[in-house]
Formats: sequence, structure tokens, C-alpha cells
Amino acid sequence: MDHRLLEIIACPVCNGKLYFNQEKQELICKPDGLAYPIRDGIPVLLEHEARPLTAEEINP
Repeated sequence: MDHRLLEIIACPVCNGKLYFNQEKQELICKPDGLAYPIRDGIPVLLEHEARPLTAEEINP
């Protein structure tokens, strides 16, 4: 994930900062408890495409 892109994109639900999970290739929004997928190097920032985070993922 391009570091510059990560600095300018935001969660589409709350406009908060997204964090990149390299292992799962996802962008994480902890306040909303959502993980947005990255497909073929492109972030899919659609709420209906996001998966809910588990309690352990939100508060490790």
C-alpha cells in the first residue's frame, strides 16, 4: 500500500484515519469496527464490502 495514499484516504463512514493491515491486505477503521478489503492493490471503500472486526481485532 502506497504510504502517500494511506495519508489521504479516510473511512467512508466516519471520515476517520484508516490503518493498513499488511497481513490481511485490509484497511482498518477501529472506531467503526470495520475492515475494508484491498483487491488487486485497490482499496474497496464501500461499507457493504467491509467486514466487521472481531472484539480481539478492535482491542488486542
